[in-house]
Amino acid sequence: MDNELWMILLPIILLPVFFAMGWFAARVDMKTVLKQAKSIPAGFYKSLDALVDRNNGRAARELAEVVDQQPQSYDLNLTLGKLYRQRGENDRAINMHQALLESPDTVGDKRERVLFELAQNYQSAGLVDRAEQIFLELQSGDMAREARQHLMSIYQQDRDWEKAIEMAQQLSRNEQTYQFEIAQFYCELAQAALFKSNFDVARYNVAKALEANKKCSRANMILGDIEAKQGNFAAAVEAYGAIEQQNHAYLSMVGEKLYEAYAAQGKQEEGLSRLIGFMQTFPDLDLINVIYEKSLLLKGETEAAQTAVELVRKKPDLNGVYRLLGLKLSDMSPAWKADADMMRSVIGRQLQKSVMYRCRNCHFKSQVFFWHCPACNKWETFTPNKIEV
Repeated sequence: MDNELWMILLPIILLPVFFAMGWFAARVDMKTVLKQAKSIPAGFYKSLDALVDRNNGRAARELAEVVDQQPQSYDLNLTLGKLYRQRGENDRAINMHQALLESPDTVGDKRERVLFELAQNYQSAGLVDRAEQIFLELQSGDMAREARQHLMSIYQQDRDWEKAIEMAQQLSRNEQTYQFEIAQFYCELAQAALFKSNFDVARYNVAKALEANKKCSRANMILGDIEAKQGNFAAAVEAYGAIEQQNHAYLSMVGEKLYEAYAAQGKQEEGLSRLIGFMQTFPDLDLINVIYEKSLLLKGETEAAQTAVELVRKKPDLNGVYRLLGLKLSDMSPAWKADADMMRSVIGRQLQKSVMYRCRNCHFKSQVFFWHCPACNKWETFTPNKIEV
């Protein structure tokens, strides 16, 4: 009976002890937190504030002072080196990360991280061979995926498309594939082979591009060029025409080639009708000039002008209005002709300044079309038709 009573009373007796222990532990933890907070140098907060203000120069200076106070800090040295690289101070970034790499405490995952940053320093400094060597060494560790992404970037820069394809294939996963990029790499190989009239190699790479991405319009453009150069004009028409099902916006880039492939078979009327049909179905296409020029050859000035006017009215824009004014000048009275010619001249100057290709990803603008954006390095992001920007 006494034992049972003791077992009931024991938790009640020990309750104040447990409460005191909890209170003491909380006090100790709070003191530790406050002590650590007070030990952080003020320069660290100043550097952070400068980063928020996007002032990398001041951030680097403030952080450098903190590193001087704590030279053995791995994280601070790593971050300061990255800041130097962002500012274009590649030599300082390289020296910072090389020194960190020589520290006896930089082992395992820490060493891999420093090597990864050092390789980026070399790449930024233009020492691509050194960067590539380090990235290749990192492929067996935890930084393998990031290293391969940089290797793919290097191989694109060097136009080493076979290695770029290899890296993209290794990077491809169920949740993130690189089939889009792989198709473009094969297109680059196909284009190079076509330039050398190596038609078999060009065909092989076009087939691989379409295997990677069946909606790759560029592959069918190149295939059409191959067929046209080999005199297979019916096959060229088929290749160019397939772009309508892949991405009709790229039809503007093959409109004239498609017509010439029809013309080579003696089917000029059919080719012209198909181009007109494209513009009637897809008014955004930039085919008005090709249609007018070919109509002029086949049907004469009056009918060519009428066709162009109807298409412009269906989807008026600066380019269309410029063409329309040119068509109407001959019919105007002398009193209006001079003013209309002046308006056309103004529109022409505006066309040169505000109508161009634009990257859909970074909004880089250019009068020249690029498959690979020179600003953001994305593939097939340029608008295939010039737009008002």
